[in-house]
Amino acid sequence: MWIYQKKLEFPINITNPDLRIAKALMAQYGGPDSELSAGVRYLTQRFTMPDDRLRATLNDIGTEEIAHWEMIGTMIHQTIEGASLSALEAAGLLGYYTLHGHGVYPSDPNGVPFMASYIQSTGDPIADIYEDLAAEQKARAAYEHIMNQTDCEQYLAPLRFLREREVVHFQRFSECMNILKEIYPNGRQNKLCK
Repeated sequence: MWIYQKKLEFPINITNPDLRIAKALMAQYGGPDSELSAGVRYLTQRFTMPDDRLRATLNDIGTEEIAHWEMIGTMIHQTIEGASLSALEAAGLLGYYTLHGHGVYPSDPNGVPFMASYIQSTGDPIADIYEDLAAEQKARAAYEHIMNQTDCEQYLAPLRFLREREVVHFQRFSECMNILKEIYPNGRQNKLCK
């Protein structure tokens, strides 16, 4: 089904670690609007899409989101690997270290672990694609907020790449909405179970 190439979609090489940015990146690693949330959401929603084009789009984007999750994890790892306890404490990561050491764990910047309730799948294709459009916009905004916190090109270059992919995904989901409008010209009418 997939071919996995053992390389990142965009090269990551953090040699000037900034633990504040590692903490901010956790929003996109394990938060409610993270790459993990998006990937699992899309790969789950694809099953109830009424058209092969929609299923293929959700499959493609969901898979790419997992690749983005790998990029964010790599950035976090390269940033916190070998960080001293005093540096972790100064960045507000001592509690994270207590639970995970220098490991990478899906939680948000506040330490809230990833949870399945972040994943939306209603079985209603129109509702799910609207959810996906919103998710892409929230991810784009989060990347911009993280980018505002640094001037280090080692972080900015991959973040720009990821932000632009969110824009492309939004466009692809807009195309999905147009397909759904063709399939359901009068809106989707659910039949009630008897």
